[in-house]
Amino acid sequence: MKMTKKLYLALAMLLVLSSLLAACGGETPTAAPAGATDTPAAAGAEPTNTTAAAEQPTETTAAEAPTAATGGGSTGKKFTIGISNPFISSEYRTQMIQELKDVNKEYMDKGITNDLVIESADTDVPGQLQQLQNLINKNVDAILVNPGDVNALNATLQDAVKKGIIVISVDQELNSPNVYNVGIDQKKWAETSTKWLADKLGGKGNIVEIEGIPGHPANVARMSGVDEVLKGYPDIKVLGKDTGKWDEATGQQVMSNFLASFPNMDGYWTQDGMAIGAFQAALAANPAKFPVAVLEGRCQALQLWDQRLQQDPKFESIAVANPPGVAPTGLRIAVNMLQGKKVDKTKLGGTNGLSFVIPVPVTVTKDNFKQVYDSTCKDKPPSYLLDGIMTDQEVQQYFTAQS
Repeated sequence: MKMTKKLYLALAMLLVLSSLLAACGGETPTAAPAGATDTPAAAGAEPTNTTAAAEQPTETTAAEAPTAATGGGSTGKKFTIGISNPFISSEYRTQMIQELKDVNKEYMDKGITNDLVIESADTDVPGQLQQLQNLINKNVDAILVNPGDVNALNATLQDAVKKGIIVISVDQELNSPNVYNVGIDQKKWAETSTKWLADKLGGKGNIVEIEGIPGHPANVARMSGVDEVLKGYPDIKVLGKDTGKWDEATGQQVMSNFLASFPNMDGYWTQDGMAIGAFQAALAANPAKFPVAVLEGRCQALQLWDQRLQQDPKFESIAVANPPGVAPTGLRIAVNMLQGKKVDKTKLGGTNGLSFVIPVPVTVTKDNFKQVYDSTCKDKPPSYLLDGIMTDQEVQQYFTAQS
């Protein structure tokens, strides 16, 4: 009987030891599934698994969308910025969109932002309202809007603000509560070339005006500047005014019509790509009797200027840069705000006191034409607009030291 008990005890101990050995040895691991990683991704890093679902931008609910006051950047989440652009039929907007992508990639590479959500097409006010609504529905953290109307977007922009979305109007100023603006002073921009024209004419003569799209904020501000300057020159008569719709071909046709109707024209004022069309129309009409011309800060315009100098060494004009870079500068400002930095509103101006006024990067006259042309346009395509994009370090001037 004793032997039997000992045998049972021995067998029991063997079973316990076998269990312990199995637990220590473990099972041989199987191969990891495709796309899996050995270590978890660090916060803010791109996921290794590149399935379609993983590539989609991270969406936040309206309540989660950070503002300058929330300090959302400290959470490590990546931000999604939306773009609303209702006008694509110009080289300005093409350059603007590409520069937005380029600057956003800098932040994407640092794990700060996702891909831009871009709503960009030739459309009217209802179409841009739909663009904005699409961006709101996608729960973007900030919206950069190049507005197609002075007032018609305000209700939808305020809806975005109430949902915690940072809203920045770029290139054109809006007077809407809590909507920031980033751009040059469009009124002063127009005043610069208008005063040059008036002085070049000696304060008297007959001119025509070719404006952009009536109702667009930038055009409204510019034409206001033109009118204000010309009030000081009562001997300058405006023979006619028409819209070139910010289109080179349309500007050329309008100018051709003016030249046919007003053979006594002494000069003309226009803006952006229309200036190239107007210049070409004047060359075709009567290159011997050339009106005093306002040109554009674009390499193609400077090329025409250079060609005209070959025919008339005394020729001179003015080209005030209208930089597409204000939009990517606005993107940099938006990122800093999303990261929780506090805007120093004493540095802002504009109608609603929320405008980041960006300096005009260059004004070309006879005095610096050759230097600008040689240094900028020799290695750029004709469509390139003279530009300037503030660095991330440079935009820090608009934020308080303590964030």
